[in-house]
Amino acid sequence: MTHTAPPTGPATDAQSAASWSDWAGDHTAALIGIPLRIALIVVVLLVVRAVAKRAITRVVQRVLEPSAGENEGGRPRRSVRGAAVLHRDRSRARQRREQRARTIGSVLSSAVTIVLFMVGVAMVLDQVGIALGPLLASAGVVGLAIGFGAQSLVADYLSGLLIMIEDQYGVGDSVDLGEAVGEVEHVGLRLTHVRDLNGGLWHIRNGEILRVRNDSQEWARAVLDVAVTYDANLDTVYRVLEEAGRTLREDPDYADLLLEDVSVWGVQSLDTDGVTVRLAVRTVPLQQWGVTRELRRRVKDALDEAGIDIPFARTVWMRGDTREPGSADALR
Repeated sequence: MTHTAPPTGPATDAQSAASWSDWAGDHTAALIGIPLRIALIVVVLLVVRAVAKRAITRVVQRVLEPSAGENEGGRPRRSVRGAAVLHRDRSRARQRREQRARTIGSVLSSAVTIVLFMVGVAMVLDQVGIALGPLLASAGVVGLAIGFGAQSLVADYLSGLLIMIEDQYGVGDSVDLGEAVGEVEHVGLRLTHVRDLNGGLWHIRNGEILRVRNDSQEWARAVLDVAVTYDANLDTVYRVLEEAGRTLREDPDYADLLLEDVSVWGVQSLDTDGVTVRLAVRTVPLQQWGVTRELRRRVKDALDEAGIDIPFARTVWMRGDTREPGSADALR
């Protein structure tokens, strides 16, 4: 059995060179064009991400800028831009802004990165020649399954993001979230931490927060109900209460906490023991409780000085003969 060696020589080398040149010519677009287009896609996406990051940084810096009222030495300037404008303790204002800005900046940066990454992967796969239809269909099915399984988690994150964007409340605010009533210590995308009056720390999922009462918004009101006896002259009671409120307004320690003069609203109710008169005053946020306590003390002193009695429960003990009428002691 004989073996025939493949033909060699100048003719064979020329044929091989021609075949390689034909193949290279046919695949020039694939060898050079596709990598160049992929590199161009990556460069463009990186530039878009850098521009987006810079814009996000500017937004964060804008949030961190103190308001005009905080730069001034006096009381924070009132604003009428809407209910979202909050006036709080300046020592916590910076902390609140920083936390809000960091969270919003982080969320926006992550969202931009994820979106650009997905767009880039889709464009690169399209250049390579991989069909995107089946991949998109599979991704849609997986995303739908994850969405059904993590509805509460998605709701928590969306609610937390809206809370921060709308500035409903923040660190240092006194809020009422239902059972959780106290001071906000942390606001995250998923959880809100509230410290109640007894020192307990509440962890509330943002998706479960249906309504919020913020006692730190714009202004607060100190309301005091004072009960007097029925024989007290109401005109005298009004005058005494107005004088007590005037002394509180003129006190330097409380002048900056009151936004208006104390006003007597009038008779609130007629109870079995006496007449209830209500007085109220607008205060700086989070100071209404201290103002109410001081106003209660001044009202008590003023009523005592004017000789106006405050009704209180009286207990009368009746002592009688408990012996039976037919007993021997009762007949004597």
